[in-house]
Amino acid sequence: MKTEKFNNLITAGGFKQLAWLFASFLLLLSSGCVKVEYSKIDDPAYLRVFNNLNYVQTLGSKDNKVPFFCMLINPVVDGSGMPTSAEIVGDFLDQRDAYAPPYPSHIGTSTSVNNPEYPGKENVLVGPVLNGFDLSSWAQVPSGRIRIMFAYRPKNTVPFFQLENQLKKDILIDTTLNLTNKEVYTLHLLQKDFETKRAGILLREEIFQKLPLSDSLSYVNFYNMSAKGYWQADKSLKAEDYLMASFQSGMKDDMNVFLSLYENQNILSQTEATVPGFKGKYIANVKLNTATGMVNPYVSFPIWAGKTANGITTNMWQRFDFFVPGMDITNNPFYPNSIDNGGNWVSVNCLQNGKVKMASNDNAAILPNLLVNIHSGVNNPKTFATVNTIEVVNGRVYLTTIQRKYAPPIY
Repeated sequence: MKTEKFNNLITAGGFKQLAWLFASFLLLLSSGCVKVEYSKIDDPAYLRVFNNLNYVQTLGSKDNKVPFFCMLINPVVDGSGMPTSAEIVGDFLDQRDAYAPPYPSHIGTSTSVNNPEYPGKENVLVGPVLNGFDLSSWAQVPSGRIRIMFAYRPKNTVPFFQLENQLKKDILIDTTLNLTNKEVYTLHLLQKDFETKRAGILLREEIFQKLPLSDSLSYVNFYNMSAKGYWQADKSLKAEDYLMASFQSGMKDDMNVFLSLYENQNILSQTEATVPGFKGKYIANVKLNTATGMVNPYVSFPIWAGKTANGITTNMWQRFDFFVPGMDITNNPFYPNSIDNGGNWVSVNCLQNGKVKMASNDNAAILPNLLVNIHSGVNNPKTFATVNTIEVVNGRVYLTTIQRKYAPPIY
């Protein structure tokens, strides 16, 4: 019966109707797609950019400029020095998020044009897979000598080059960089001096993609990129953010880092069981540095060290305590959960997805787990080792996680 009706439709001129419907369907599909024209970059370098200039809402800073920028690479400027175009534009560059996740395991969506990093949301040519690491969070940019500019812009949704001319003249940074072909760079926009408010940049040439790293170890390194004089400054000059806990007032310029590994993310307490051999274990020293882009050494811990680890998943989480030299968890003179330690002791817990809070009397800030658990192959979830960077900038702490490519899920 169905076949007969179909044949009648064809013989009655229905073929034209079907063709019209099919063409309409294709038009509907294509109307939802936007063609993106990419400019091919010969011999690119790979660049990721973070804006570490935080909003500080205090009585003394209410009239300060909002650090919201447009980044321009190889800009064209007119006779007055105002940019009129650029080879690469990274617009709406807002302050960075506390967590820069691996791609593609933590993809999120947002309707805001504000970008917590570059390339971030920008639809541009990105880096390839190098040594198993997906560099989709790094943009392709020209190698060699480039000019880079950071221009203040209003916090609205108007693209930079559509702004009125008087709004395009306020330039914070205008400098040149030398980038090597096929190398990986992270660029930080920073406050260099807290008293004078002097800002600058720090360019780091990464090495993680060149190291012989083990799949069964997770790696992390540490940086203190705080402004000179931040931790010594009066509290009234610093932003109040209870989520930063002990980091709010900053930490001193020379700190030792101690690692504790906890067995179970379902029991969120620093008094619970730790993995044997990983309770307050010294792993690194970190010194204040906003002048040079040297890569600090990576340290590692085994991802299958926990008692419940089975080679597929683990429920382990990490705590990092930063102490001034001479202190550790065995001779800590402060109250166990004090958050006002004069910069001598700060802590961060890395667990679950970073959206949970510990007990209200814990002194630690919260960041996501350094281990990534995601559906891969037939395992849902599967735990993967990662390469991580923890950076302290004034009263905040940030985590960047890089993950190797993994097998897609099998449903």
